[in-house]
Amino acid sequence: MHMITRSQRLQQPTRWQSLLADAITDPARLLEALELSPELLPQAIRASASFRLKVPRSFVARMAKQDLQDPLLRQVLPLDDELVESTGFSLDPLSERESMPVPGLLHKYQGRILLTMTGACAVHCRYCFRRHYPYTEANPAREHWHSSLDYLRQNTQITEVILSGGDPLTLSDQRLGSLVSDLGTLAQLETLRIHTRVPVVLPERVVPELLDWIAATSLNVVVVIHCNHANEIDGHVIEAMRALRSAGATLLNQSVLLRGINDNSDSLVNLSKRLLEAGVLPYYLHQLDRVQGAAHFSVSDTRAKQLLDTMRDRLPGYLLPRLVREEPHKSAKTPL
Repeated sequence: MHMITRSQRLQQPTRWQSLLADAITDPARLLEALELSPELLPQAIRASASFRLKVPRSFVARMAKQDLQDPLLRQVLPLDDELVESTGFSLDPLSERESMPVPGLLHKYQGRILLTMTGACAVHCRYCFRRHYPYTEANPAREHWHSSLDYLRQNTQITEVILSGGDPLTLSDQRLGSLVSDLGTLAQLETLRIHTRVPVVLPERVVPELLDWIAATSLNVVVVIHCNHANEIDGHVIEAMRALRSAGATLLNQSVLLRGINDNSDSLVNLSKRLLEAGVLPYYLHQLDRVQGAAHFSVSDTRAKQLLDTMRDRLPGYLLPRLVREEPHKSAKTPL
C-alpha cells in the first residue's frame, strides 16, 4: 500500500487552492456563463491582453445573468474603455516605486510599512491601481525577506506592518504562518494589518489553518477586506467573516467609489448595512486611484461629497466610511 508522506500532503492543493486555480480566465467562458452577447468577446479579448481576466466561479454565481450592468460583473469584465489613454492617469499613480527602500517594502507613512507579498490575486479588478506594478522585482516574501526584516529592525519607530499585494491570502498558510512568526519576533511591532479581497470573492479560503496562525500571533490582527457592493456579501462571506472575528481579528472594509457600480446613495447605504451584518465596519471609501485603464470608473469629487452627505443623513456615524483620496508623497490619506 502506497503511503502519502507529510511532504506530499503539503504539496497537494487544498480545496481553496483548487477553486482558485479553476477561476475563469477566458472571456468567452465568462460571457457564456452569464448568457451575455458574444459580440462583447472581441473587446474583452483586446482588453484582457494586457491585464488578464480572472474571477472565481463562486463570485460569478452572485452575478445576474443577461445583465451587462450587474455591479459585480462590471468590476471584472474587460472592455475597450480600458484601452483609452487618459490625461492625468499614469502607470504608477501613487509613485510607489519612489517609496521602496527594499524590494516590495513600501515606506510611505510614519510608523507603518506595507509589504507587497505577491502579485497574485483571486480576482482581477479592472480598476486596480497596481495593474502595472513590477511585482517580479518587487516581492519581499522570499529572497528579499531578510532585507525587509533588517529594515524593520533598523527603523524601530515602525509599529505596524501591512501585508498587501496582489493579495497576501493567495499565499499558503504554511508560508504566511512562517512570515508572521518572523514578524512576531520584532519587539517594536504591535499590529499586523492584512489587506485582502480573497474572503469576499473566495470565502472558502478562510480555513482552520488560516485561523490558527491569526489566533497564534501576539500581534493585534486587523483584516481590511475590500468590498464595493452589497451583492458581493452572501451567506458564505458572512460565515467567513464570523470565523475571522472568532480568531481574534478586527474587521474593517475599504471600498472604491466606481461609476456605474456603486456611485449612488442606495448602493453605498446598503453596503454599509450589509457589512454590519457580516461583522465588518466601513473604514474607507476611496476616490479612484488614477491608473491608466480605469478612467471610465472615475467619479467627480463633487458627486462623491454629495453621496457622503446623503449617507450621513441615512446612517449612524459608525457605518459612515471616511471619503479619502491617496496622493503621492503625502504623509496620510487626504480626506475629502
